[in-house]
Amino acid sequence: MPKVVFQIEGGNPVTVECNVGDNLLGLARRANVAIDAPCSGNGSCGKCRVKLVEGQLEAVKSRHISDEEFAEGWRLSCSSKVLGDCTVFVPDIASAYQSRMKTADLSSPKEIAIFEECQQGLQASGIHFENNYRALVLTMAEPTLDDTMPDNERLTWAIEEAVGTLHVHIPFSVMVRLASTLREHRFHVCVKGEVRGDTFYCMEIGGPEDTAMVACAIDIGTTTVTMVLADLESGRLLAKGSSGNGQIRYGADVINRIIEQGRPGGKKKLQDAIIKETLTPILAGLCKSAGISARSILRLCIGANTTMNHLLLGVDASPVRMEPYIPSFFGWDGLLAGDLRLPANPLAPVLLAPNIGSYVGGDITAGTLAAGFWDKEEMSLFIDLGTNGELVFGNRDFLMSCACSAGPAFEGGDISCGMRATDGAVEAAVIDKDTMEPTLTVIGDEGQEVVGICGSGIIDMISELFRCGIINAKGLFVREGERVKHDAHGMGRYVLATAGESATGREVSLNEVDIDNFIRAKGAIFSAIDTLLSSVDMSVDMIDRVYVAGGIGSGINMKNAVNIGMFPDVDIEKFHYIGNSSLTGAYAMVLSDQANAKTAEVAANMTYLELSTHPGYMDSFVAACFLPHTNAKLFPNSRQEY
Repeated sequence: MPKVVFQIEGGNPVTVECNVGDNLLGLARRANVAIDAPCSGNGSCGKCRVKLVEGQLEAVKSRHISDEEFAEGWRLSCSSKVLGDCTVFVPDIASAYQSRMKTADLSSPKEIAIFEECQQGLQASGIHFENNYRALVLTMAEPTLDDTMPDNERLTWAIEEAVGTLHVHIPFSVMVRLASTLREHRFHVCVKGEVRGDTFYCMEIGGPEDTAMVACAIDIGTTTVTMVLADLESGRLLAKGSSGNGQIRYGADVINRIIEQGRPGGKKKLQDAIIKETLTPILAGLCKSAGISARSILRLCIGANTTMNHLLLGVDASPVRMEPYIPSFFGWDGLLAGDLRLPANPLAPVLLAPNIGSYVGGDITAGTLAAGFWDKEEMSLFIDLGTNGELVFGNRDFLMSCACSAGPAFEGGDISCGMRATDGAVEAAVIDKDTMEPTLTVIGDEGQEVVGICGSGIIDMISELFRCGIINAKGLFVREGERVKHDAHGMGRYVLATAGESATGREVSLNEVDIDNFIRAKGAIFSAIDTLLSSVDMSVDMIDRVYVAGGIGSGINMKNAVNIGMFPDVDIEKFHYIGNSSLTGAYAMVLSDQANAKTAEVAANMTYLELSTHPGYMDSFVAACFLPHTNAKLFPNSRQEY
């Protein structure tokens, strides 16, 4: 049988046996080799590039690879078949989304400010950060020939005396360790558990010094997974980390992943990708960073969209993408960490922030809780930007929500030189109107060369190209200059970095197809806002505050987002970036029983608008697919100098 060697940049080679004719991307997936394929292998994105080092591949020529690159051995793995033994090089950019787990510096005031602000805001609304978890340090008389009370009764009496409950429940996982633990510590132990009504439910037993009770809040995004550990009593943050969602190699968007889940073995592959390859390594790393045992994690809360929740639990998500778009569940009670084999206390409850629609999930309900406008008189617009765009509009009297399929453009997908916000990505840009020369801000250490451009950088670039008159309202190039090039077919592009200036030796540029793809993505956002407001007979001038959440939001220049017609043209002072609101909301839910109940109440009172069936949405979308919009009156401040 032929053998394929994947030489992973910065990693160890992986050798796989296969059959002649096997698809290279499919083979990489089976071998757990991370190759970025936002389009899930249909050949449209051009991101699954690998370089043939030895051997032969049957490869279809692609518009994403130039003749020179093809001669050098570059191929798209999705359109390559194995002919025999071969070696392929997998560039680091293909796997960086998952391998570069980030652990935050929790000593930074900026890092903890958003969590503290959320906690203070909820407390001002009458929600207290309290729960019924207890760590009891108990001392019991050791058994003797005159005192032959069994261990479970001895422990029960001690717990009842300490907390005043009428009943004590000792589960099997604690019972099987009871005898050895009691005698190892001479009947001086710490018992952790939760008081529910008149019963104390034991969850863990250990030495008297092991009093740590830890909560874990998780945001499972389509692209990125972020997690925090916090003290279950005080709420103090202990550790924070993130990495790419391992499912991304099955597609950048939820639709491709649902399709993949429906294939033979798909449910297990998608579930393993999120649990074994993503959540488990992050949890292990954070436990080590915080210096705690995984068994000390007594409660978890997850904020995720509806599809991510289904894929996490291994539940068929196919109905989510088919009319009438009915998921298997909105909420799920009784889920335990042991059910998912997560490295935490097996009895730890896993709370899922409730979904409210097929494309508005628990990440939005958790984010709405964190934003706090459900308890305010002012009219607020909440925008969560990611692979999809989700919106909530309202105040304490009503809440309306919807979701739009913005596509992966905000995270670099569908953009020829697009990438996620990792080292080498252009995250901000300014163009000199006279010379047309760019000033770029690149993620990474000082002197980092350009690799590509991420979402916030694309917003800046398109805004600047439009402001400087380099492109017109349709995104076509109308000015000439040293940075503006044209291919053999006349398609224009703006060069951010020449081949000699980039880290990869390939030109980094934005072409007219890229700009058109992004205009469609921003058009989806604005038309969703427009449709949501019109559904309640309101307009943008009634918006008192705009909350922007999501990973891309941290780097967005709000003026530029308005300038291209992505956000409504309201006073910039009304925009507020609130970080990863899904994670912040999950943090509140896992620590506070009241916050958990309030999230369920907010979800139950939120009306979901299905844009795909709304009669005015497509007209609004078409009108928004220009810079900034076909109706210039909606954007009186667009293109002005600032």
